[in-house]
Amino acid sequence: MAMAVTQFATAAAALSWMFAEWMTRGKPSVLGIISGAVAGLVAITPASGFVNPAGSLAIGIAAGLLCFWGATGLKHALGYDDSLDAFGVHGVGGFVGAILTGVFAIEAIGGAGKKGLIDGHPGQVLTQLWGCLVCIAWCAIATFAILKIVDALIGLRVTTEEEVEGLDINLHGETVH
Repeated sequence: MAMAVTQFATAAAALSWMFAEWMTRGKPSVLGIISGAVAGLVAITPASGFVNPAGSLAIGIAAGLLCFWGATGLKHALGYDDSLDAFGVHGVGGFVGAILTGVFAIEAIGGAGKKGLIDGHPGQVLTQLWGCLVCIAWCAIATFAILKIVDALIGLRVTTEEEVEGLDINLHGETVH
């Protein structure tokens, strides 16, 4: 079942990202479809041992749409630099998947006592939300500490001149032809 729901969620997310891109930009892109597939993989990971195919489709559709928004709308609204859309796909997708695990987990798949909202245990959504918030807090604190250490040791940014001239030539001594 874990293999099946992984495939379903991945396909659903790729398609929902594709349709979102089609509707907002007039045409889908291969990179968008691939990003949607990755979003589906990220989102189904916490749920793969607990949901049935219907739940995985819902998680995939939600992940594709919300990660598309995370990689486009949220990034521009907050103005952060994420050229690979790591936060929009992995951060948003992981959060979506973890919360929706609490919605779609069913005892018949996950085992005794492993059920979510649709299987009669609404408290699981709050448990999942609490876990996500603790994870966000831990990651923010740990990242801040790591960045402070790196900044003290070697610095976080290159000079403005190096950035304008190009990092390839300044850091690696080569150019792209």
